[in-house]
Amino acid sequence: MLVAEGELCVCELGFVLDVSQPKISRHLATLRNIKLVTVRRQQVWMFYKLNSDLPVWITNILNETIAGLGENNFLANDLKKLKTMPARPEHCS
Repeated sequence: MLVAEGELCVCELGFVLDVSQPKISRHLATLRNIKLVTVRRQQVWMFYKLNSDLPVWITNILNETIAGLGENNFLANDLKKLKTMPARPEHCS
């Protein structure tokens, strides 16, 4: 979803995946520790995105994976669900 959306809040990921905030945060901390994602705070929200310093081969793999899923895939369903989230936080960089 980070590849498709660019940046997501922990609450957005929790809503779509139906997983608790602590569990989402724990997994994101692991991704942050290996420098796959970066984080920024905006008021009470923590927003995550793919690290812009990733090697090109990693971003290519991620993009090709998304492209290879086709239209009827779990990601499309998750992105549709994300659009229905009430009180979704505004992304301001």
